[in-house]
Amino acid sequence: MAPEVLKRNYGPEIDIWSAGVILYILLCGVPPFWAETEQGVAQAILRGNIDFKREPWPNVSDNAKDIVRQMLQPDPKLRLTAKQVLGKL
Repeated sequence: MAPEVLKRNYGPEIDIWSAGVILYILLCGVPPFWAETEQGVAQAILRGNIDFKREPWPNVSDNAKDIVRQMLQPDPKLRLTAKQVLGKL
């Protein structure tokens, strides 16, 4: 769930967020934000801290990590657009 959904103010940028979550999972096998409770997950999403230090991230290209980081940018105004994502592939 994109941070702006939690704040109840969102637009089409949430689709890039969702694709970023899927890409993150495809690359490492686990979700980017995790906690024991739904409230904890929501707080992790709002904080927006993404851990690229654990396995398998050291073996993933810097370009892939950069794309994921920009797709999961908490501020939707700074998040990549679909056209920008495609341009980075």
